[in-house]
Amino acid sequence: MRIEVIATEPRLDGRAVHLLRRLRASLSDAVRQVTLIDVYLLDTRPELPRAAAARLFADAVAQSIFIDSPACEPLLGRAAASARRQQSRATRESAPAAPRQSFLVIEVSSRPGVTDPVAITARKAIESELGSPLAPESVVQTARQYLIHLDRPLAPEERDRLAALLHNPLVQQAVQLSAEDWRQGRRLPPLYPHRIAPSPPEVALFDLAGASDSALLELSTRRLLALSLPEMQAIRAHYADPATIEARRALGLTAEATDVEIEMLAQTWSEHCKHKIFNATIHYREGETSETIRSLFATYIRKTTEELAGRKPFLRSVFHDNSGVIAFDEENLVCFKVETHNSPSALDPYGGAITGIVGVNRDILGTGKCARPIFNTDVLCFGYPDTPETELPEGLLHPAMVLEGVHRGIVDGGNQSGIPVVAGAFLFDESFSGKPLVFCGTGGILPARVGGEAGWIKHIDSGDLAVMVGGRIGKDGIHGATFSSLALDESSPTSAVQIGDPITQRRMTDFLLEARDLGLFKGLTDNGAGGLSSSLGEMAQSSGGVRIELDRCPLKYSGLAPWEILVSESQERMSLAVSPATIEELLALASRRDVEATVIGEFTSSGRIEVSNEGRLVGLLPLSFLHEGLPVMELEAFWSAPTARQGSEGAPPRSAPAAHAAPTLGETLLSLLADPSIASKEPLVRQFDHEVQGQSVVKPFIGARSDGPSDGAVLRPLPDSSRGLTVTHGICPGYSLGDTYDMAMCAVDEAFRAHVALGGDPGAAAALDNFCWPDPVASEQTPDGAYKLAQLVRACRGLREACLAYELPLISGKDSMKNDSYLGGRKLSIKPTLLVSLVGIIDDVRRAVTSDLKRPGESLYLLGATRGELGASAYARSAARSGASAELLRGDQPRVYPKEALALYRALHQAMESGLVTACHDLSEGGLAVALAESALAGRLGAEVELSNLALIPLEAGEGDASPPSRP
Repeated sequence: MRIEVIATEPRLDGRAVHLLRRLRASLSDAVRQVTLIDVYLLDTRPELPRAAAARLFADAVAQSIFIDSPACEPLLGRAAASARRQQSRATRESAPAAPRQSFLVIEVSSRPGVTDPVAITARKAIESELGSPLAPESVVQTARQYLIHLDRPLAPEERDRLAALLHNPLVQQAVQLSAEDWRQGRRLPPLYPHRIAPSPPEVALFDLAGASDSALLELSTRRLLALSLPEMQAIRAHYADPATIEARRALGLTAEATDVEIEMLAQTWSEHCKHKIFNATIHYREGETSETIRSLFATYIRKTTEELAGRKPFLRSVFHDNSGVIAFDEENLVCFKVETHNSPSALDPYGGAITGIVGVNRDILGTGKCARPIFNTDVLCFGYPDTPETELPEGLLHPAMVLEGVHRGIVDGGNQSGIPVVAGAFLFDESFSGKPLVFCGTGGILPARVGGEAGWIKHIDSGDLAVMVGGRIGKDGIHGATFSSLALDESSPTSAVQIGDPITQRRMTDFLLEARDLGLFKGLTDNGAGGLSSSLGEMAQSSGGVRIELDRCPLKYSGLAPWEILVSESQERMSLAVSPATIEELLALASRRDVEATVIGEFTSSGRIEVSNEGRLVGLLPLSFLHEGLPVMELEAFWSAPTARQGSEGAPPRSAPAAHAAPTLGETLLSLLADPSIASKEPLVRQFDHEVQGQSVVKPFIGARSDGPSDGAVLRPLPDSSRGLTVTHGICPGYSLGDTYDMAMCAVDEAFRAHVALGGDPGAAAALDNFCWPDPVASEQTPDGAYKLAQLVRACRGLREACLAYELPLISGKDSMKNDSYLGGRKLSIKPTLLVSLVGIIDDVRRAVTSDLKRPGESLYLLGATRGELGASAYARSAARSGASAELLRGDQPRVYPKEALALYRALHQAMESGLVTACHDLSEGGLAVALAESALAGRLGAEVELSNLALIPLEAGEGDASPPSRP
């Protein structure tokens, strides 16, 4: 059965209106109108009655349904008749002939094996309608048909270009029908062929003990292991060890490594999972001085929180679980995590973003005894949407297409999960054209005590059953962890792309929270990077071992190799540790809640990971080698300060601006407000649901008409309490043109300052750090790796110094170290970027402060010193993009003077607590000019400002704080 659904008034379909604008921008002289048709392809046993199909798939008021007949045929008939009438009228009146009209039908569907969330929901709806499950061989698929009316026929290359705008060939397939095809009687297929997978391949064996270094590297490259020669040598040494050989033979294995084992090692040892650069030994040089840093994470991040812990009694679990945990009140905890999904979003923006947001939701579910997600955040960095296509290397998705796909993925992931998106940002820079930065964050709430024990504690004991719940396993997401540990190039694997299904995950979420309160499981974690290999491998550290039976794992389709089952990152899955005493009750609850739950193994105390398939042992790895056998990287870093604060390597010397007519202040302000990173994002942000769950107090838009940007979010998590949370961010990648030490301090200050501006308590806040860096390891492809690594060291120092000064503990974080692309013979690297995300406490949300001006006649105060720091500012960026000199970008850039600032923030908070402040706005991009404009526009009021009253502090004057060591 082929079902096609079309809007009764196709011209009023908002999706088509939006798409028409985009297509006209690409083929403005040809595209006249676009009609969207939703297609459902059914081959079910039992069959669905036609009347039931009409009820399920169409809204009788707003839509028309066509079953086994093309919905576009009546439209094409009317269009042809209209064209004939126009031609006849032109002939009678001897007028010029009307343009020859044409059309193109493009139908887009998911490739075999790619998750189709709408099809999953449709299948459930059909089963509910029929009152019985469909047969396993039943097929339910969906597609989207685009009927494109044209003012002229398109050349073949134009048709292909149009199709490329409508689908991503990595995860979708497109079928085209031209007007000529239609006239010749061609029609679209009633049902797409679905995958009938062959029998799974045999487990491959590798004789590593005698392999040469070149053979090891070839194996790493061929299988996309993303392992270096020292790491491959460590694996070789393990398999050559007589003790290893003896242990393997005792259990019936040969001395050769299986593909299951090397793939599990690769996922576990990936940069994405092990943070090898942040844990490396770094030999850092700066001028004539040098030092050895043993782990950036231990030295600058964990140590910062350890030094602050005695002054921050609200800390509960930091750097230990899937997210950081702090106390909210005596009965509740709050947790927060931010992840990046840059590499997948570069290949498939929609799939990368939706899996990013639902993936970080699972981090919250996997924290402690299972927290409930209560808010999402997103900070998204793209290349400029107006970038000419000629400036991009071949094979790279256009930034406008990346922006649209990522945004739609975040919208679907958050809205369909019932979790509000409460805060975030959109930033634009040409360096993000190669890889976008997609920061997805989630916060959750967790009872302080569950089952008589602290809620942040979990247990995995020997004898517990390993249970997988949620979605099924497929080829999607294979090599996701290793892929994210590499630069993007022509060989990047399409299998790393995934599509999330938030509806399935929502059912799993509700089931897990119910099971938690019933005490039906003891511990859990999410199946993210590395799939079961990572989740069960991590959980096994608590019990001392695990046995995994791959043939018991539920699959989307047959034909997966055992190693693929183990490392697949197919979404919507969690791993649980369940006592045998409660397993039947847990499985019964899962069945009632329509959530798939399967026992796939058992936790042990053997000290090993044992993987079997169909009764045969196919993998055996000691826990000690899997988690502690990774060689520590040794890296060189060399800091060469930008001369006279001019900027990054190779920056031209700074000189006075060229003599030309200076713009007026009004013109300058309008130019700033038009900057893509500053301009209102209301059309994008309005599509996020920030009201669901009914907790938002300060929303993304504030003011008289709720259209002014806020400094962050204020939430009221509990309906019976006025105690609230603030959620803010700090990010300023442009400042990395100078000293990344200052860039990091500015990011901390921005997040902290926004928290205070909202009314948050300066003494009750915690932060997350997310580093996104170009490859900082020196190599033939990255000759400046030592400098980029030194930038990372200095950023870590700046982060530590600012957090210590503000007494801001770090509770979680992440790093993404390979944000480069090599396409079309060109290399594109992002600017070094640090996102600081903050969650804080506000004692009473009724005293929250927003940035909109409230009443005429009130006085305006600027708090803090103004210095001549215009380097890398929005003003400098705007001037450079408009064709003026770019030298100002590399001029003196903002610094943070935390002793002065903290005293000011504390005083401001006291004034807010006393009710003396009606509006407050932090100054960030665009400085005072943009802050005043935003506050005035939001409040629908004007502002009279006398700039001569501001005291400008020369850069050479005393700064109040000691300069950091070795500052240029």
